[in-house]
Amino acid sequence: MEKDELIPHLFRTEYRKIVSVLCKRFGFDQVAIAEDITSDTFLTATQSWGLKGLPENPTAWLYNVAKNKAKNYLQRSTFFEDKISAELQHSSAETTEETDIDLSPQNINDSQLQMMFTICHPTISSESQIGLSLRLLCGFGIEEIADAFLTSKETINKRLFRAKEKLREEGIKIAFPDPAAIEQRLETVLKTIYLLFNEGYTRLRKELCLEAMRLCIMLVENNSTNTPPVNALLSLMCFHTSRFDARIDEDGAMVLYGEQDTSRWNTDLISKGGYFLRNSASGKVTQYHLEAGIAYWHTQKEDTKEKWENILQNYNRLLQIAYSPMAALNRTYALSKVNGKPAAIKAAEQLELTDNHLCFALLGELYTGINNEKAQTHFAKAIALAKTPAEKEALQRKKNLSQ
Repeated sequence: MEKDELIPHLFRTEYRKIVSVLCKRFGFDQVAIAEDITSDTFLTATQSWGLKGLPENPTAWLYNVAKNKAKNYLQRSTFFEDKISAELQHSSAETTEETDIDLSPQNINDSQLQMMFTICHPTISSESQIGLSLRLLCGFGIEEIADAFLTSKETINKRLFRAKEKLREEGIKIAFPDPAAIEQRLETVLKTIYLLFNEGYTRLRKELCLEAMRLCIMLVENNSTNTPPVNALLSLMCFHTSRFDARIDEDGAMVLYGEQDTSRWNTDLISKGGYFLRNSASGKVTQYHLEAGIAYWHTQKEDTKEKWENILQNYNRLLQIAYSPMAALNRTYALSKVNGKPAAIKAAEQLELTDNHLCFALLGELYTGINNEKAQTHFAKAIALAKTPAEKEALQRKKNLSQ
């Protein structure tokens, strides 16, 4: 890999690790310093590697430079004088131990998990949790985060600054919650990962989906957080991501479910989804279990009555334990496959989602062949409300077919 490709790649994979370790070492109130040291490490790499060429082990080189920069900061800062220096006056051996920056694989993993729980603290909003997760846990730049949220860099900078300030004001520590609180806090962590995944899936940003899956895998690999709901969430993300490539045509436009080339579905991810779904099959059935079941049946290629009846039953149970207008809307498509379009039209119109492009898109599809004039009207409304060019293009194709 060339230098111009390697540094961005390492920034994405190593930035989050170094930041997490430094934040754990310094405390979350020094998160800006941790980010500055990490960014400066990559700037140094760009300058040094441009002059001297790539080192034999670029990752180890980055870790070594980050350690040295962090130690230099500790030695010259008021933070060091006030909080550490007094404890290190007994022996030089203690000094070496206290100022060491542990970038071992185990500490990196632990630091990222602890950072995950810190970022997902309920004192900050869901949007802020996702934004901080993208920045500190996924290594996304501010411009990338702004693109993901379809907003400006200024808005994202302000949002992240307020979130960091709130966490500092609350004195939130980078640590695992107490065992008694871990289940409740884990719910917030899972919600954040779920929202991050949905953001990527809706906007056709595969890298966001993969980052959400990576965070969930970290939870599965930790004994304290390897719970049935975590496995269920990872299962549903595997099933959905298995169809990701088939959702985009060669021009970058969205391909709707019924039009997808099933040969492009990733069978390995479907198999992994089944594995994690089986691992989740104990204890209380959650929203993630039912959504994983729905996603599983969507990976079954045959358009059978059994498939849609199972999807409909899962939606019925889902609405009982975690009602949402979007789940109710998605249920109507399964209803149309089981009980016919008229029943589904009635159910969709009763939802009264008058500002939702997906509702108008579904009504457009349901009215096609029954009342094409109404189908055209609904597709036009959906196109006007759609948020991304890919969605607008897919809907325009549907509108053209309904004429």
